[in-house]
Amino acid sequence: MTSAGGALDPLEVDVASGRLRGVQEGRVRSWRGIPYAAPPVGPLRFRAPAPPRPWRGIRDGSRYGTVAAQASWQAMTGMVTSGRSGEDCLTINVQAPADAAAGPLPVMVFIHGGGYSAGSSRDFSGQGEGFVLGGPVVYVSFNYRLGALGYLDFSRYSSQERPFESNLGLRDQVAALRWVHENIRAFGGDPANVTVFGESAGGNAVTTLLATPSAAGLFARAIAQSAPPNAVYTRSTTATWAAEFVDVLRTHLRRKRTAGAARADEPAAVLLAGASVAELVEAALVLQVRTPDAYPGAFCLAPVIDGDFLPEHPMSAIRAGRAHRVPIIIGNNAREGSLFRGRIDIIPRTPHRIAAVFEAAPETARSLMRAAYPGLPGVRVAADFGGDFGFWYPSSRLADLHSRYAPVHMYRFDFAPRLLKLVGLDATHGTEMFALFGRLDEPIARTMTALGGRGDYARAGARMRAFWLHFAGDGDLPKSWPAYSAEARRVFVIDATDHIETDPFRAKRLAWDQFFPDLGADD
Repeated sequence: MTSAGGALDPLEVDVASGRLRGVQEGRVRSWRGIPYAAPPVGPLRFRAPAPPRPWRGIRDGSRYGTVAAQASWQAMTGMVTSGRSGEDCLTINVQAPADAAAGPLPVMVFIHGGGYSAGSSRDFSGQGEGFVLGGPVVYVSFNYRLGALGYLDFSRYSSQERPFESNLGLRDQVAALRWVHENIRAFGGDPANVTVFGESAGGNAVTTLLATPSAAGLFARAIAQSAPPNAVYTRSTTATWAAEFVDVLRTHLRRKRTAGAARADEPAAVLLAGASVAELVEAALVLQVRTPDAYPGAFCLAPVIDGDFLPEHPMSAIRAGRAHRVPIIIGNNAREGSLFRGRIDIIPRTPHRIAAVFEAAPETARSLMRAAYPGLPGVRVAADFGGDFGFWYPSSRLADLHSRYAPVHMYRFDFAPRLLKLVGLDATHGTEMFALFGRLDEPIARTMTALGGRGDYARAGARMRAFWLHFAGDGDLPKSWPAYSAEARRVFVIDATDHIETDPFRAKRLAWDQFFPDLGADD
């Protein structure tokens, strides 16, 4: 289609499924709610993503798609996700600079976090104007299946009549990356220059994709922020959680009148296929709340080593050099664990959970760990122990292993506005996100900086964003940020004034090395 002057309309593009019209907002063009797979509903529930269905005419690309099914009150994360939620959620969004660029641009694909139970591509992190204009780059965000619909492994109930597949959320992520590979040229992006990045559960997605065979060739670089790389579990463990979920669902239905009670006695496959979205979400919340105490250190919504789509634990693949040998940035915030309290108390930070983690560790390592964390299980040190268990040490170990085969840069985000320091959170999980995305107008960001530090916080985020863009452009970073190796262990610390630290927390690292001698090995 042409404009009144006869030129091609820059807001209309062709993708494999049909023609699409976006919107221009200032210096950014956006196309939203594009299906990258068929709706996973009806017979496609609990199935691998199918190709998107073509459409006729010009599709409106001005609105975000439906948010993945999740609890409206976000019990596990405290996040607020706007928009209608449901199963038909497999959509992708693209943003590109309005000014024409010579040659295809680097592409940055963001995977949102939220504990694999909350969040969406329409949250502030799904709006990448700062990256688009700062690069310039083409910025991509997308939804993927969450909760029981995406991250519980019900394949044990699969049959020829009702097949169930594993790793559905991970399969969605690969399908989205494949869509980018096949279609991003239409938006001015370079399919050979894709950087995938994510935070928290999105960081876990990134580290898992490193070891996912079907993701080979779909990204050239990766950035994992506050990732829990070890949160990937065996089929035996996930089968137990699936069975517990079915029991929770049955109990929930029996408490209902008539129809619900009758359905409670159906075979598991029939029950799962026929349950409403609300019933699945409610049962998943019950399982999520139970898991941290029943299985200290584990999180029930996570990828599974299924021997097929994900053949082995990512840490094992990385250790042996079987992972994708792409350059990575990986890092954490200074005190990841201090956030996890109250509604989102999911890490091993209570006396019971810490004792269980110690019980599973080699006896010879326990005295080293107590020396590294004096005062356990005091509140502050317990939060640091839990955060290091889930985030810092596995990320550090992954950096050690991956640096044998590909360039690695490691960081730590230390800056905390004054209010976060006063309430004892400091630079906790997620602190960097509002600054990184330049969204200091968000209510949480305004609150965090209410007592000072707004300028330094904004500048730290701007520098971080510039590093990410530099890396996405050509895979390199400024000389001020040296490469990481297991020998030197140089970590770039982002603070009011950035600096380099060599082998920070050495005593803790040595204790964890003994505590987890086979981190990532299949059981």
